[in-house]
Amino acid sequence: MNRKTSSGAMRIVFTALMVAVAAVGAPPASGDSAKDAGDAQQLVERAKLTVDSFATDGTVGKPVRSLLKNAKGVYIAPEVLRGAFVIGASGGSGVLLVRDDKGQWKGPAFYTIGQASFGLQAGADKSEVVLLIMSDRGVSAMLSNSIKLGADASVAAGPVGAGATAETANVSADILSFVRAKGLYAGASLEGAVMAKRDGLNEAYYNKNDVTTREILIQGTPENKQAVPLKTEISKLAIGK
Repeated sequence: MNRKTSSGAMRIVFTALMVAVAAVGAPPASGDSAKDAGDAQQLVERAKLTVDSFATDGTVGKPVRSLLKNAKGVYIAPEVLRGAFVIGASGGSGVLLVRDDKGQWKGPAFYTIGQASFGLQAGADKSEVVLLIMSDRGVSAMLSNSIKLGADASVAAGPVGAGATAETANVSADILSFVRAKGLYAGASLEGAVMAKRDGLNEAYYNKNDVTTREILIQGTPENKQAVPLKTEISKLAIGK
């Protein structure tokens, strides 16, 4: 292959990768608000199960519970797939909740997350992801239409394993990440992962056109009572119960 052909092929590969990662943040609209609302509620229910499993896990439960006490927000993605897009890109959907000055959790709002490679263990096809947003800067970044972790907000792998506590975390990071695949922990910081809001799910879940993430996560209106079990579980963990 000559240099000109090789250069052209590389441009095609690079363009395909960028399109794949961008597609994570822009899933096609279904045009069916009832289906979107159902999908959103299912995601909320699965997020609660993910929170429960992380909190009670012998490897990561203690630091997650300890760090959540001071976290300003939490993002939970029950299933992030690897190989769902071309050239090894991965992606999935999750929910974001933000805590107000009175300690009340607002949300959830719905976001996608995707990355060219999550650095998971060999053979892992999917993982669960929990992001703890530890700073106001991290929350502000999350309110954008899209965010690139590591660029718009700093991200570091959360502490796991024997002896891991909040004190062993990288407290300078805006966001701490916990990634679990097949019961194992990747210790990945998710540097370079792209997150984007899912307008269709947000609008359907709250039955409001053009609802913004700021309305959902900061103002706390509108609300959806079906999210109460998830918020209650997170509140219990955040106060050490």
